Amino acid sequence: MADPSRDPGISTAHAVSPDSGEHWTAEGAWEVAPGIHRIPLPLPMDGLRAINVYTIQTDDGLTLIDGGWHIPVARELLDASLRSIGSGFGDITRFLVTHVHRDHFTMATVLGHELGVDVALGLGEKPALDLLNNHEALTENPFHAVLRSAGAGVIAEEWERLEDPDDEEMGNLWRHPTSWLDGDHEIAVGTRTLDAVHTPGHTPGHFVFAERAEAVLFAGDHVLPTITPSIGFTVPPTPQPLGDFMASLTKVRGLPDLRVLPAHGPVAPSTHARVDELLAHHETRLANSLALVAPGGSTAYDVARGLGWTRHLHAFDGLDWFSRGMAAMETKAHLDLLAARGQVSRDDLPDGVVYRVVDRS
Repeated sequence: MADPSRDPGISTAHAVSPDSGEHWTAEGAWEVAPGIHRIPLPLPMDGLRAINVYTIQTDDGLTLIDGGWHIPVARELLDASLRSIGSGFGDITRFLVTHVHRDHFTMATVLGHELGVDVALGLGEKPALDLLNNHEALTENPFHAVLRSAGAGVIAEEWERLEDPDDEEMGNLWRHPTSWLDGDHEIAVGTRTLDAVHTPGHTPGHFVFAERAEAVLFAGDHVLPTITPSIGFTVPPTPQPLGDFMASLTKVRGLPDLRVLPAHGPVAPSTHARVDELLAHHETRLANSLALVAPGGSTAYDVARGLGWTRHLHAFDGLDWFSRGMAAMETKAHLDLLAARGQVSRDDLPDGVVYRVVDRS
């Protein structure tokens, strides 16, 4: 899920990927390195438009990085794309999933269980899956409480009104993986070695996978070349999602400079350059958020309404209801990091957390 805040990257709508020479969403299996293909799969009704699934060919079959959203059109295209490189579902031996969001995890867990192959996911995603698999005990969408804590109760009410009570994404789409990724470690993929690197922030259990020999990073949603990943859009909520994300960016900056193989957007030439842009973007966003905290205090919703959104700096009230909720949660993550830095105080009130600038005089 993308952050609706302004981003320093090039326009996603016009991004051509160097492996295909076409727009990054163009259908096909595009070779990004020997034995590694990028397969864009569709995300209907999603502003991101597509997700890149990556295949790694080995003597024993295919390892897939992420799986896509388990919907018929995506499943059919994945099948056709694999056949175009002389493979099929029966050749898949493992899924390495970067994180638990539906466009990454659900195809992997459904196909993985059908095929009887390993589906590996970060251990930090277990609380979210536990929550989703206990949905009958939930009295409301757990994001509603997050929105209310951001002072966005009106958005929580609108989300509730728009929700489908028969959401198909409950049930077997959220079955637990067959193995958990825990901590930084190496993974053998045929003759290759991937460095599995824990990068919490976008979600608590997010992982990226670096192959130093080919100088590529399977980046998931952690390092995206044209947008920033959403921060704060996760349940159960974590105390410092933005702090975690920026620390994880710094961690990836400590790796060798690698080509970015992102989940959304074109292949990009440099992890170092993009990480520097993302860190600078969030520092600017932190400063802008701090400047909008009113003398008497503000909620995240109050501050979000004063910020510009998307690369075109659209007004908050011009966003759709879902994007407004994302924006409020994103802003709360920035204000919580400002609180951790001692620049604002926070007061948990029934109608949301109120932030006040700390007087340093």
